[in-house]
Amino acid sequence: MPFGKVSFGVSMLAIELVLCGAVFAQSPAYHLGRTPTQEEIKAWDISIGPEGKELPSGRGTAEEGRKIYAEKCAVCHGPTQTEGKFLHGVLAGGEGSLTTLEPIKTIGSYWPYATTVFDFINRAMPFDKPGSLSPDEVYSLTAFLLYRNGVIKQADVIDAQSLPKIRMPNRNGFFPAQPEWKVGFYQPYFSPALQRRSKE
Repeated sequence: MPFGKVSFGVSMLAIELVLCGAVFAQSPAYHLGRTPTQEEIKAWDISIGPEGKELPSGRGTAEEGRKIYAEKCAVCHGPTQTEGKFLHGVLAGGEGSLTTLEPIKTIGSYWPYATTVFDFINRAMPFDKPGSLSPDEVYSLTAFLLYRNGVIKQADVIDAQSLPKIRMPNRNGFFPAQPEWKVGFYQPYFSPALQRRSKE
């Protein structure tokens, strides 16, 4: 195609884009939607951070969670939490497998924070009725899954105070969210060359 035709086509495209922008800028405002109320924002704001500041009141134990799991969770996750053929994979086990060629990423072997267990169950489980569990049920299921992974004892009570204090086995297996790049400060994810350079 001759250069003149290409440049003319580009010019026409630019003019059309400018005209379209002008038309959209002059289009009427339809005033769709509204500002959400504080109550609605509070209902949507259900994220639980690692420090557990957003955890609700309530409590639960592994024994209580075992019954709830059998009734509402086993159909998808398997009766023993270790069945890999079920819909959502393995929930328990996998200790020491992350450094192998076939890592098994479970709550006990992979997850860095215990509060994440509560957060995920609370917002997404059961999959057909997410958000339908009470805080006590979520605490109980969290306790049961932590117990099945050997993180807590069966009689331990899980609540807003005790859950954030639980240290998960793989807590140090993740990079910090905001690493500090200090001279001479060892970072486990530095390459050997960068480690030597940081000490020079």
